[in-house]
Amino acid sequence: MGYLFLLAAVVVLVILVLKYYPPLGAQAKGDARSAIDGSDNYVGGKFIYPLPTPMEMSFKEMSKIMTEMIKGGSNRKPLNGIPMDRWEPQQLLESSSQARLVWFGHSALFLQVNGLNLLLDPMLGPSPSPVPMLGGKRYGGELPISIDDLPPIDAVILSHDHYDHLDYGTIKKLKNKVRRFFVPLGVEAHLERWGVDRERITSADWWDEFDFEGLKLACTPARHFSGRSMTDRYQTLWCSWVIDSGGTKLYFSGDSGYGDHFKQIGNKYGPFDVTLMECGQYDKRWPLIHMMPEETVQAHREIGGKVMIPIHWGAFTLALHDWTDPVERVLRAAEQHNVVVATPRIGQAVMLGTSEIPAAAWWRHHV
Repeated sequence: MGYLFLLAAVVVLVILVLKYYPPLGAQAKGDARSAIDGSDNYVGGKFIYPLPTPMEMSFKEMSKIMTEMIKGGSNRKPLNGIPMDRWEPQQLLESSSQARLVWFGHSALFLQVNGLNLLLDPMLGPSPSPVPMLGGKRYGGELPISIDDLPPIDAVILSHDHYDHLDYGTIKKLKNKVRRFFVPLGVEAHLERWGVDRERITSADWWDEFDFEGLKLACTPARHFSGRSMTDRYQTLWCSWVIDSGGTKLYFSGDSGYGDHFKQIGNKYGPFDVTLMECGQYDKRWPLIHMMPEETVQAHREIGGKVMIPIHWGAFTLALHDWTDPVERVLRAAEQHNVVVATPRIGQAVMLGTSEIPAAAWWRHHV
């Protein structure tokens, strides 16, 4: 009898957490729900990629992975932090006729173009976890600039709702600085729960296009998945983005395994001056949702990229490879195919449309 009472108490606790714990987000209702149900990419009660992308692993395999993650490794994170260029608030307010990009680590980027300030997947919190105090910590624990010191943001562009890309604490601090949020279908429900006005959110399906203050934006496919809790996997869309300023064209991959969509996007929107391509947190046991670095280079070539900036590394340990493995493998593959790779430090401004390509191997001094 006591066991039944304990089990019932656990079930009730789980239900209460899922319903009332804000970082878990919310599920779409009303018009947002109708848009999801009407999407060609929502089939059988879930969003899908056109090619089979299985995620299932056996309990034995999952246990082995968890054991390896807990055990850790000698080079899965930098021992002495990592270098970064600090920013003073006035530096980001300075107008520039040249577009510039600042990497904040992982997939978080600050883009200034056509006089606009954009943030891409601004996970600026300390840990990619629903309970930050229990999750793995950001390398070095700091950012080039605090959220409070960021200038007004014209738009935040999100690729999907995973914790290492969409952070509750970041959105709560940012929301009053941002004029417009561009998100894939379903993600608007999370933002609304966290206090963002629905009128400031534009939700998108794959291949939807938008004009925003002189920019052309396109929501494009990716091969991944979504979800923030035990009950919402595949219930929001994931995507990549095309950003075309008229003078500079960028591709932001979000998270993606390798697939046919890269050629499709390249044929429709390429070539690209800069590609921001995921290259970390991969493993042979989940090869379809994150690219191996060699596939990252291949995807960059297929999409018609000129300069590639590797992202999705350099901030958190979310896989079992060495923390420097992604960039080292990307550089080796790039050399074989004459691909130009920029490797800025976190916080280092990359001036777009110039021959100034940061290429220092800064990470080799911090293993």
